[in-house]
Amino acid sequence: MADHVVPHFHNDAGVPVIEIGAREFMCVGANPPFDHPHVFLDLGNDTEIICPYCSTLYRFAADLAAGESRPPECRLKDKAA
Repeated sequence: MADHVVPHFHNDAGVPVIEIGAREFMCVGANPPFDHPHVFLDLGNDTEIICPYCSTLYRFAADLAAGESRPPECRLKDKAA
């Protein structure tokens, strides 16, 4: 079993930048069923990364928890929760 869950983010709102508190995450593009292949992105030591599918710019924000985003509606919420 995994010791942590990789957070998933989407850009249904079409915002130019999504700030996130995670350095490793998944971009899904849009909310399902309009999502693109879920792509794992790793910031490493960088502070920004662009999704190769939807061109969303993600920026690391140290003041956010790993599963949080700014704007907050860009975090993909688990349907079971």
